[in-house]
Amino acid sequence: MRCVLVANRGEIACRVLRACTEAGLDSVAIFAEDEAGSLHTELATRSVGLSGEGPSAYLNVDAILEAARSSGADAVHPGFGFLSERADFARAVVAAGLVWIGPSPDAIERMGDKMTARITMREAGVPVIPGCEIETDATGDDERDLLTVLQAVESAAVEVGFPLLLKASAGGGGKGMREVSSREGLEEALRSARREAMAAFGDGRVYLERLLRNARHVEVQVLADEHGRTVHLGERECSIQRRHQKVFEEAPCPVMDEDLRARIGAAAVAAAEAVAYVGAGTVEFLLEADGSFHFLEMNTRIQVEHPITEAITGVDIVAEQLRIAAGERMQVGDLHLQGHAIEVRIYAEDPSNGFLPSIGPLAVFRPPTGPGVRFDTGVREGDNVSPSYDPMLAKLVVHAPNRPQALARMRRALNDFVVLGTTTNVSFLRDLLDQEAVVGGHTHTTLIDEVYPSGWTAPPVGEAARAVAACAASVPPRSVSGTSSNAEPSPFITIGRRLP
Repeated sequence: MRCVLVANRGEIACRVLRACTEAGLDSVAIFAEDEAGSLHTELATRSVGLSGEGPSAYLNVDAILEAARSSGADAVHPGFGFLSERADFARAVVAAGLVWIGPSPDAIERMGDKMTARITMREAGVPVIPGCEIETDATGDDERDLLTVLQAVESAAVEVGFPLLLKASAGGGGKGMREVSSREGLEEALRSARREAMAAFGDGRVYLERLLRNARHVEVQVLADEHGRTVHLGERECSIQRRHQKVFEEAPCPVMDEDLRARIGAAAVAAAEAVAYVGAGTVEFLLEADGSFHFLEMNTRIQVEHPITEAITGVDIVAEQLRIAAGERMQVGDLHLQGHAIEVRIYAEDPSNGFLPSIGPLAVFRPPTGPGVRFDTGVREGDNVSPSYDPMLAKLVVHAPNRPQALARMRRALNDFVVLGTTTNVSFLRDLLDQEAVVGGHTHTTLIDEVYPSGWTAPPVGEAARAVAACAASVPPRSVSGTSSNAEPSPFITIGRRLP
């Protein structure tokens, strides 16, 4: 393995490209027509343009394989999102004679289908959430098919009990998921879940799970090589979510003890071994207050939040992915957790307006720096935030000797973060860190809804902030690496600290 094509964009492409450089590998970046000159293209040995604009360009399997062929790449790293969990893409890469930096297509397929994954885990002795798989192949919009599914769902709901979750078998990211509190709400929830699942995944199959309120979302990082070794790297607490999307992650979990870590870690390893897993993956669980835990799903790729595991273990997970894909043994010793790490996701969105995505130029983009601060991003000052892509701009990570110090370090880092030109969630994150439940580590998956039942309201902006924003609005964004934005900068300021 000499040259890796990264089949992705943005922050994760930059992360993988840097790892390739450190490993002494050549690298290839791909880019859509509307992303020529973007940051990730500058970090690669060479770049190849794709026809088309927007996300569809990064989903064109034939174009990506042609880019690998024409650039001399002999391996493909999918990153996360886009094609990263598509078994057909993995098979196409292998069929083209390239190294696939990820688990086998069969493992992706078995764990990607949520119903199949539940059955596989149950057979492997991994505890699953009480629920029921719906035995039907109906995936279309035909009314008779829907009524057949509805009958099966109503029968299963009696066994599972309310409240429950209807979940798309091919789902992810909260799509195709509906909470149901009574039998009367089943039909509408089923229609809505199937409709959304069909639109997102082309698969309307659903299953039921009991709704576990006030549970923690805890995930375990696993690594497995081709030499028969599978290990876990401890857990991450990812309970603070908005619409089933993670917002704030930390490692280790605040309520984890050595016995529970050993048990949940062993379950994660068993889950990986059940599908002959090779590479980096994450097994997600719901953890209840009594210490019981249940398998939720397995992500067969690198996770957004992998840096916090790297911080407390000293393991470079992407470097291990490259090493494992090359057929080498992983270089991971015994598990020793050091300190506490926290990650927040920086989004171009307006938290005070329902978290709607925000676009515009990054007229000023000054991330925090300092000891114990890591900043992973795919943008820089002068770039323009496009509505075509996911609004995540960066990941801000801190590491400290203990959790209180990590929280303090994250507060300082968010205070020091300055963005002019577009709206971000920095101020929201700063406010979230002051909430009593977050400070005390009493987190669960519905925390944000409970803390902000009517939505989040931005603190008033003082005259000093208005003056700075007005000045920034009058100056065009800087040209960066030959690119510039013609968009008019909006007079908005995001500064973490509360200005007078």
